[in-house]
Parts: sequence; structure tokens; C-alpha cells
Amino acid sequence: MLACIPGLAQKKKNVSVTSPTFNPADRPKNLSDTALLELVQKQTFRYFWEFGHPVSGMARERSNEAYDYGNEVVTTGGTGFGVMAMIVAAERKWQPRDSVAERLLKMVKFLAKADHYHGVFPHWLNGATGKTIPFSRKDDGGDLVETSFLFQGLLCARQYFNGDTETERQLRNRINWLWNDVEWDWHTRDGQNVLYWHWSPNNGWSMDFELRGYNEALITYVLAASSPRYGISAAPYHKGWAMSNHFKNGKEFYDLILPLGFDYGGPLFFAHYSFVGLNPKGLKDRYADYWEQNVNHSLINYRYCVDNPKKFKGYGEDCWGLTASDTYNGYNAHSPTNDFGTITPTAALSSFPYTPQQSMKAVRHFYDDLGDKIWSEYGFVDAFNESQNWYAKSHLAIDQGPIIVMIENYRTGLLWNLFMSVPEVQMGLKKLDFQTPGTK
Repeated sequence: MLACIPGLAQKKKNVSVTSPTFNPADRPKNLSDTALLELVQKQTFRYFWEFGHPVSGMARERSNEAYDYGNEVVTTGGTGFGVMAMIVAAERKWQPRDSVAERLLKMVKFLAKADHYHGVFPHWLNGATGKTIPFSRKDDGGDLVETSFLFQGLLCARQYFNGDTETERQLRNRINWLWNDVEWDWHTRDGQNVLYWHWSPNNGWSMDFELRGYNEALITYVLAASSPRYGISAAPYHKGWAMSNHFKNGKEFYDLILPLGFDYGGPLFFAHYSFVGLNPKGLKDRYADYWEQNVNHSLINYRYCVDNPKKFKGYGEDCWGLTASDTYNGYNAHSPTNDFGTITPTAALSSFPYTPQQSMKAVRHFYDDLGDKIWSEYGFVDAFNESQNWYAKSHLAIDQGPIIVMIENYRTGLLWNLFMSVPEVQMGLKKLDFQTPGTK
């Protein structure tokens, strides 16, 4: 599963890009809850604004050089989260609206000329040339899941930048061109009742990865059903996505029923990546209530860390959150069933809508108590492991972006409101037989 795990076995140079003039000890102290959330969002946004690729404007995969690809690697899915972060920046006036619109226009112009495969973008691109950078030996073509994360963000931008300026009109038009060119139905592999994750002109369907739930790819089916030009029918959702040995759960963990997914819920990004735009409040289908799913998944993760059965240092009510991230010996998809003592700030912080009190305790602890070790000019570092006395110096786009967006959804619902206002998305949800607020 977990195609968002970048190169588990590959070496990376864990080199800090933090400015030598930045001193985390100088961070503001005694902040109110509101001021702290604003600071965390704004500081994390710098990853996408100041560290974004200078040619493409897209989000760099990570802040440290990795996988022997140099400094040009930009990420499709992480860019989608970054687009949403830029909307937050415009709304909160961290950057002028016209400056954000211009940055996004540069990005979509770049994407129009970049490598794509039946309209589907690869996982990684060279941010200077737009050429595909293979994610793995045969993963050198279209990545449907990463593309869905990208368009979750771009459709929000289309809704938000609704002004009558030349830049905003161009931005909307160009997003529509890209959106209408994605051949979602191509990824049914000649009309099968399931979507496939990858296709390559060099390797065809040889990755052979069927998209079956439950995991981070719910948004892929929603957007595939929503496409006005290359949409899928409901059959792949019900006969593919919803048919696997790890889709339905229904068991109880820490006194909480988990409707879907792996035991204990799996890594927390399952509750984040599809739901930065897709609003789980009142979202139901014949399989689950997605608010219940995400709240219980988050609380199970929290209660496991409080319980701390493996007795790792630091775990507790103010230090929790297991998801995929860097760790002391590489990269891993942390969860209650795959726990090695590594806490990843994005896990608790991106869960703010689901666990506001528990997430507030966590952000306080991360900032007030551990800030000297994990606060940087791009917000919190990717992860830390106190049992190993290890603190990352890296940041990853797919971890930083949801922090900004999900805190904003907790505070104002901004991205949820934008994405759910997309007419095509409402059509797609109806096609898949979802209930949303206001429907029966």
C-alpha cells in the first residue's frame, strides 16, 4: 500500500536546510492558543512559499537531499497540499492575494507543459524541467493517487480565486484544462471494476496495484466519479474499492468502534490526505459515517500512545501521534501495530478537527517543551524519537501541508467549504451514493 512512502530503503542525506541565523530558543513564548495555532500555520507555510521550487513553484519533496536525485525533486501530492496552504495564506493575509494567485498561475503553466500520462501526473517531477523522476524502477508514469491529491488542491484554488482579474481568470481556466484532461477511466484498465494506481508508457500496468480500501485513496474514487469528461461509474467504487479483506472492520479498540480499515486504524494520514478537502462532517455512505471513522481512528491512535504498551520514552497525553514519516533508521509508516517510538507532529496536528483538546495539548508540548529540539524556520521537524534521542532535521511536503490545512479546517472550515462547493464533486458524491449535509 502506502505509495506515499518515499523510498523506504533508499539513503538520504539528513542535512538541515534551516538558516544558521534561525534559533528555535528565540521563538515567542507564552502564546495564547489562538496565537500559537496561527504561528504554527504561518511558520509551516514558509516551507511552501520560501522553499518552493523557484522554476515550477511546486512543493519540493523534502527539505534534505534524497535518493541521489539532487535538489530538483518536486512532489505532485505534496504540491496539492501546498496549493491549499497558499489559499490559507491569501485568506489570512500572510501574503497578498494577487501574489498567491500569480504563484499558482506559474505552477499550473508549468504543469501544462510537464510530463503526464493520459492527463495523469507522475509522483515526482523535476521542478526545473518538468520531466518525470521515477519513484521506483517501474513507477515511472502516471500516479493516480498523487494526482488526486493535486486536484483536490487545484479545485479548491479554482473556487477560491473567483475574482475578475486577468490572473485569476487565467488561473481558473488553466485549472479547468488540466482537470478536464485527466483520464480517470483509463485507470480502470480496459473497464475493470476497480481503479489501478499506476500506468507507465515504458512498463504499462506492470505495477499491478489495484486501489482497494480502506486507506488514503478515498479521494481518488470521489474525483474519478466527479470528472465530467473521463468519469467512472459507481461500479469500481462498490466492487473494487469497497471489496478487500481490510475494508470493513467494525471491531472495538480502546472502547471505540472502528467502522473501516486495519485494526487500530493504521497510520493517521488515512484520516488526513483524503479529507483536507473532502469534509467528513455529515459524510456517509452505505459503509460508514466518515466523521465517526476519522474521530475514532484519531482517538484510538491517541489512546494507544497514552497507554504506551511498549513503554517508549515521552509518550503520553501531550505527546502522541503515529503516522508515516522519517525515523531514526529511515522511513516508516508508524501506527499502533507498527510502533518503534517515533512521534510525528503532523499526526496530532492534522487531527485537530477530530481531537481538538488532545491536539492542543500536543502542540503545546511540542512547542513549549520540545521546541528547542524540533521547532525550525519551517515549523516542526518531521519526527522525533526520544527513546533513541533522535530528532529529525528534515521536513516533508506531505507532512507539512496537512498541518496548515487541517488546522484551518478546524478553525474556519475554509478548505472543506471550498472543496464541497465544487459542482462536479457534488455530482460525483451523488453518483457514488454518498450522503452529505443537506441530503438524505
